[in-house]
Amino acid sequence: MIRVLIADDQDLFRAGFSMILGVQPDITVAGEAADGASAVEAAVRLRPDVVLMDVQMPGMDGLEATARICATTRAKVLVLTMFDLDDYVYDALRAGASGFLLKDIRRQELAEAVRVVAAGEALLAPTVTRRLVETLVRRPSHGVIPRLAAGLARLTERETQTLRLMARGLSNAELAAELVVSENTAKTHVSRVLTKLDLRDRAQAVVFAYESGLVVPGEGPADGG
Repeated sequence: MIRVLIADDQDLFRAGFSMILGVQPDITVAGEAADGASAVEAAVRLRPDVVLMDVQMPGMDGLEATARICATTRAKVLVLTMFDLDDYVYDALRAGASGFLLKDIRRQELAEAVRVVAAGEALLAPTVTRRLVETLVRRPSHGVIPRLAAGLARLTERETQTLRLMARGLSNAELAAELVVSENTAKTHVSRVLTKLDLRDRAQAVVFAYESGLVVPGEGPADGG
């Protein structure tokens, strides 16, 4: 059973998300929070598998709450917002979020998003992924950070190839097809990449691939679609 914490300052959204997820056979709503500070406290106390996190909340915002939750718990954070803005995308992923979706998604898509994130996959809407890449293109380059370069040096050739494909948003099945291996082998490659680079999940791998200079924005497909 996937335990979910819903953090949103609007009662209507919390009630709606709770109703949608509460009827799913494999998902249970463990609690709710109306602001970032309450979300952090609830995440530590309730130990949810996934936190649905609004961005704009009074006091501590969703980005700061995401960073604190990711630093102190094993919960995956799925950021939900009405605002498709570049800085939110980049900052949410840097804070440790595993997914970023807009609030206008359909109810079944929300439930599926929770399942995907709980399973350790990154989940980004195609428009969000494109905006992330555009943001990275606009940011001034200060060269490759030595720590990131050292991380890349720990990867084998096949693991480096896997990271490139992960940055393009490929699923495990698509990775397997591209690498001409079984899906289980593809999962093993992904796991080794995350372990060697000390990354939480695929979303962090995407950010790492671009910030390390391994993948250059615009050199290939970035939205997986």
